Amino acid sequence: MKKILLIATGGTIACAQTSNGLSPMESGAQLLSYLPQVNELCNIDYCQLMNLDSTNMQPEHWMKIAHKIQDEYENYDGFIITHGTDTMAHTACALSYLIQNPDKPIILTGAQKPISDLVTDAKKNLLDSINFATKDSVSGVYIVFDGKVILGTRARKIRTKSYSAFDSINYPIAAFINGNQVLRYFDDNPDNSKPVFYSKLVPKVFLLKLFPGIEPDILDYVGQHYDAVVIESYGVGGVPFDSKRDFLMALKRLTEQNKIIVLASQVMLEGSDAEIYEVGYNAIKNFNVLQQYDMTVESAVVKLMWILSQTRDFEEVKRLFFTSINHDIITEL
Repeated sequence: MKKILLIATGGTIACAQTSNGLSPMESGAQLLSYLPQVNELCNIDYCQLMNLDSTNMQPEHWMKIAHKIQDEYENYDGFIITHGTDTMAHTACALSYLIQNPDKPIILTGAQKPISDLVTDAKKNLLDSINFATKDSVSGVYIVFDGKVILGTRARKIRTKSYSAFDSINYPIAAFINGNQVLRYFDDNPDNSKPVFYSKLVPKVFLLKLFPGIEPDILDYVGQHYDAVVIESYGVGGVPFDSKRDFLMALKRLTEQNKIIVLASQVMLEGSDAEIYEVGYNAIKNFNVLQQYDMTVESAVVKLMWILSQTRDFEEVKRLFFTSINHDIITEL
């Protein structure tokens, strides 16, 4: 039987009602106590790494999870992280960049209802995760939720309350799970590359969402406090350059400070293509501006954190940003 490590970090799956609302209370041992049938599937251990609402999850916590997996990597055949749903996609991205080419499954899961509730999705999601982790030749970072297996770099929370909380953005679902049946669409790590662990992130990345009327001087503040900015623009991507609110001049100032800018889209599906329109073309061609293409915004932000820990040179940043990692980008450049 395969040996699996459950890393408990909190989230709704572990919540109990308090006078201040739901708060993570259940331990990893308690989570497993709701699934006695797991012992027929694998040998499973647990560790309680933290017990947080995922709203409180920070890059420092991502590093702690990654370090735990690295420390235990040779001792287990797979890893399951129970996690809150609100920032699960960000954590999945972080683990995808911190642990590249894993030859074992690293699976995040959680729930929209606590595992102790009479009606809950928690038991199914946790059991599905264990079931998937024990299948042969499964490797990579995934989110398993509501019967769907989603690449860690492609997941996004699209519903706040429904059980079908996550979907895969601009990329196919990796697998579907129905009871003990797992229907897989592709195998990851096809080139048999060796795992590579990274130990640093630089979280000085700002995410700015444009809206009509926003003043470009916000980017001057960003430039004083952050090393990179992802600008969620409209449609396929672009920035206003009307004389009253000229963002191009703000981008020029950021470029002169050697800051990195990424143009992304507020539209969830199909990604950016900023050079189609003048509002995007001028930004891409004249300044230190990259674009999201088919990546999720979560991936773009976290990938920049990983890249900034290695280089600030724009050409090298560009090369790394457009290098596909765990299928985070497929647009050909």
